Amino acid sequence: MFNRIFNFIIVSLALSFFSISAQAETPTEPLWPTLKEIYFEGKAIREDANDLLVIEAPIRAEDAAIVPISVKSLVTQTADKYIKNIHIIIDNNPEPYSANFSLSPDLGLIDISTRMRVDQYTYVRAVAEMNDGSLHMVSRFVKASGGCSAPAGKDAAAALARLGKMQIRMRKPTVGEPVQAQVIVSHPNYNGLQFDQKSRRYIEAHYVKNITISYNEKALINVDTGISVSEDPSIRFTFTPAASGVLKADIKDSKEQTFSLQKNI
Repeated sequence: MFNRIFNFIIVSLALSFFSISAQAETPTEPLWPTLKEIYFEGKAIREDANDLLVIEAPIRAEDAAIVPISVKSLVTQTADKYIKNIHIIIDNNPEPYSANFSLSPDLGLIDISTRMRVDQYTYVRAVAEMNDGSLHMVSRFVKASGGCSAPAGKDAAAALARLGKMQIRMRKPTVGEPVQAQVIVSHPNYNGLQFDQKSRRYIEAHYVKNITISYNEKALINVDTGISVSEDPSIRFTFTPAASGVLKADIKDSKEQTFSLQKNI
């Protein structure tokens, strides 16, 4: 589970290794051994688990503030054996633990995409936690710089006016067949590292911290997110509806504001 105490510890640790500047250099000593100990308490992690997962991300990001990241499973989820959680770690970000996707076996094959801020050249890792507790990791090296402190794409007034507006995008589904859906929420996702040139102050952190996506009142995906998620958070995923029903997304942010949207399918 996404642990705020761990986040506080690791932010302090990470900031001791590098500055928040967009020009900061990648640490010469890898952070992963320390991150592994803190987040996974020294548990064994099978690395290069390419028979289970695929992680996709650009080698060089066009925009470090909006870096697309996708994770796909190569093994079908079943009630007996399934991926319970996918932990996203961005080693050299100010807050490396970036998201925890809690997943239902009803998803079938995992195919999830989102967008992240990347602050420096870094490994992006997806650690799959199986229902038996075993851990399996895939990683990708991404060249990007300054994404965490980059100014928001919209001015503050425009961002506030659209705060919480949501969309659920999907084609008309067929019962029993996989369909791709996307949940998007309009939110500036200020992470506390962006500098306002007008006020000459850092913008107060205000970001989405949880996204729950359910179908017919049964959770499919529950995502605990942190400050690495880009503005206007987006989750794209695939699921197979067993019957007609209601797809619903519930959002909560760091100021305890909540937003909700549902779609009949």
